Amino acid sequence: MTRVLMAVSGSDHWTLADGTRHRCGFWPEELAVPHQIFRAAGFDVTIATPGGVRPVPDEAGFTPEMNGGSAEPGERFRTYLAAIDQELDAPVDLDTADVDDYDLIFIPGGHGPMEDLATSQDFGRLVTAFDSAGKTVAAVCHGPAALLPATDTDGQWIFAGRRITGFTNVEETQVGFADKAAWLLEDRLAAAGGKFEQSGEPWTSRVVVDGTLYTGQNPASSGPLAAQLVAAVSGD
Repeated sequence: MTRVLMAVSGSDHWTLADGTRHRCGFWPEELAVPHQIFRAAGFDVTIATPGGVRPVPDEAGFTPEMNGGSAEPGERFRTYLAAIDQELDAPVDLDTADVDDYDLIFIPGGHGPMEDLATSQDFGRLVTAFDSAGKTVAAVCHGPAALLPATDTDGQWIFAGRRITGFTNVEETQVGFADKAAWLLEDRLAAAGGKFEQSGEPWTSRVVVDGTLYTGQNPASSGPLAAQLVAAVSGD
């Protein structure tokens, strides 16, 4: 059975450039949809957060405005998250996770990872261990921010020179945070040496695969990314 470590932000806020805190957390679709796809494929999924705190969903992710104008997706995500509430209420402590216990690591987005995982040297060492072991590292939307602290013994980013995607500057502008953020994900990934790619139109799905690194651009990429991971593990 494929063992998935779902590394979820434990933060309920994102600190903006002016020092104010924007309430957020993980993006509901980016946890719920991949979790459901993995479980349907028979994967063993373990949810983990820094310190084992209960993760907080960004309420904006349930709104019709962030789901194509329809209330149905948000209601569906909320229902699924309620169904796995026991897992969310008692996550594993990410700080104690052992790479030997899992086959792949998956990082949902939301602005939360920009606050905690993106600055965690402990998490960076865990991601480096997965990559060094030849195990799959996957992240979606703002989740790739959590890859930034993964460096080698010389302090170089381990994903430099590899193809990658994530939430774009255009998309961040369209949700109203580009001029408020302390830093932008696309800029930081590119500056670190990633070969950043994006879809031709904002908000459309884009999955980028470079070896064992799998990344998705935005919420719409959550399902396709998870499905591609299942297919890769299954050899389809």
